[in-house]
Amino acid sequence: MASRSLGLHVARKQDAARSGAVERRNLLTVCRFSVKTLLDRSCLDTIDDSSPEFTNFVSILEQILSHRLKGQTTWFGYETHRSFWDYVKAACSKVSPSCIHSIESMENVRSSRAKGRAWIRLVLMEKRLSEYISSALRDFKTTRKWYEDGAIMLGEEAGLLADTLIGLNTIDFSFCLKGEGLNGSCPAVIDYTPYLKSIQRENSISSDEELRTLGSSGSENTTPEKMAASTAEAILTEQSSWICRCKRLEQKYRMALEQKCYLEEMVRLREAQLSQVIPQNKALQQRLTDTHLSHTLEKEQLEYIVLELQDQLKNFQSLEQLSQTSLEPSHTLNQDTRPASSHWHHHGKEDTPSLIGLCGLKSSECLASPTRGDQS
Repeated sequence: MASRSLGLHVARKQDAARSGAVERRNLLTVCRFSVKTLLDRSCLDTIDDSSPEFTNFVSILEQILSHRLKGQTTWFGYETHRSFWDYVKAACSKVSPSCIHSIESMENVRSSRAKGRAWIRLVLMEKRLSEYISSALRDFKTTRKWYEDGAIMLGEEAGLLADTLIGLNTIDFSFCLKGEGLNGSCPAVIDYTPYLKSIQRENSISSDEELRTLGSSGSENTTPEKMAASTAEAILTEQSSWICRCKRLEQKYRMALEQKCYLEEMVRLREAQLSQVIPQNKALQQRLTDTHLSHTLEKEQLEYIVLELQDQLKNFQSLEQLSQTSLEPSHTLNQDTRPASSHWHHHGKEDTPSLIGLCGLKSSECLASPTRGDQS
């Protein structure tokens, strides 16, 4: 009995794991198809709220961001539903510049679901949806706190989701954030029919035409007129589809032609700017060369002047030393020959060597002159 219960538990666990893996794969595959249809549609018309491709894409993105999102536990132990907008506010708080505060301050958007839808539209117009998703995924701690095990945002597929959303940066979206469609309380429903396509295999028993023929032949009220009418209707439907394809190709060709003309005009403008910049660049290079040459000449002149000044300074120092050595013998001789009574005393001044020598010379001359007079 215990082994049987254990086997049932293992089987239920495997079924749950398979169901979760299939659900994640389906959502990511449909999201990739939805992005592709948006890119194709943008080549023909402007994407706004009225586009069925955009409505389906928003539904898919809401389902992905809400996949296995944890609820909020109240004081009484009940778990209430949360919106992905609460997770975006917590995980994308480090994005700069951020539009989260702008969404919070909008008066006509009140519920969390409406704020999340307004955020999707605003970041699509800013071409930053992939940036926000990548920033949220880098904050793994917050993501782990808000999502349960098996969520798309916790798996390896989340990185592929961010890479898929980069393609939307090439689309110019136009939305009105004051519409009443944002405040819808019902969850978004995905329309899978645009992405379903029957693949015809080589070993298939019957084709679509054969199935239609068998169905028409099996009916009792089938007549040749009805068969002809159905054939004509099929031909008209095929013709209308070919006409629509031709119109789409023509519109794509016109858009490509307009882009080509725009690029050619930009190339001509850049060539004109380049032709103006080249002479200016040459003139600046010539000025730079002249400035470098003049700087080199001035540097050489200054070096020559410095060397000349150093030589002059050395000459002055040698002359000063020679003058000092020539004055020292005469100074000592005058001090020895002058008598002690012949010293002049200068009150308030010190006797410098040059002044003492000069005074001694004058005193000797004054003393010698009376003697000469007496002798005569």
